[in-house]
Amino acid sequence: MIFLRYENWKGYIKYYPITTILLAANVIMFIVLVFNGGSENPYTLIKFGALANIPPLNEEVWRLFASMFLHSGFSHLFFNCFALLVFAPPLERLLGWWKYAFLYVASGFIGNLITQGYYNNLSSAAFSVGASGAIYGVYGAFLYIAIFQRNKMDEASRKVMYTILGFGIIFSLGVANINLVAHFGGLIAGFFIYGLLIRLFKQKHR
Repeated sequence: MIFLRYENWKGYIKYYPITTILLAANVIMFIVLVFNGGSENPYTLIKFGALANIPPLNEEVWRLFASMFLHSGFSHLFFNCFALLVFAPPLERLLGWWKYAFLYVASGFIGNLITQGYYNNLSSAAFSVGASGAIYGVYGAFLYIAIFQRNKMDEASRKVMYTILGFGIIFSLGVANINLVAHFGGLIAGFFIYGLLIRLFKQKHR
C-alpha cells in the first residue's frame, strides 16, 4: 500500500524534500496571513496573491503561482496539507524531485489559469486561493498510473485512489465555495503532464 506513511520526521524530510518544502511554504504563508489581517480576510488574501477577476489584478501572472500557497481558514489549510503529506510522497519518489516539482507547480498553474479565465467571464467579483489544483494534479498523475502503469500500483492503493477521486468529485460538486474549475483543471493537467514526462525522460526504478 503506497499511501501508508511509515517514516519518522527525519526520514520523511530525507526522502521527500520537495513535499516537505511545499508543506512548509503552505504553513508559513498561512502564518503570514494570520498576522496581516487574517487568513479569511479577502483584502489580505488579495494583497498576498489571491486570484481575482477585478482589473488589473486579473492580469497579474504572479497570482497564478502565489495563490496556490494561500489558504482561507485553518480547515482549508489542514485538508490540503493532509492530502499533500500522505498522498504526494510516492509520486516524488517515482518521478524524482524536479519532475515532481514541475508537475505539482504546472498543474496548480494550469488549474489557476483555467479558473482565472472562468472568473473573468463572471458578472460578480470572485477570488480564489488554495493548493487544490496542484494536489489534484498529483491525483491526476496517480490516475494515469492506475490506468496505464498498473504494475507500479498495487490493487489496494488503486482502490484508495479511485475512492479519493470519487469523494473529491462529490465534495467538489456538493459543497459551496469549492473551486471546482481548479480541481478538474489540475486533475486533467496532472494526468497529461505525467504522461508527457515519462515519455520525455527515462524513468528510474525506485
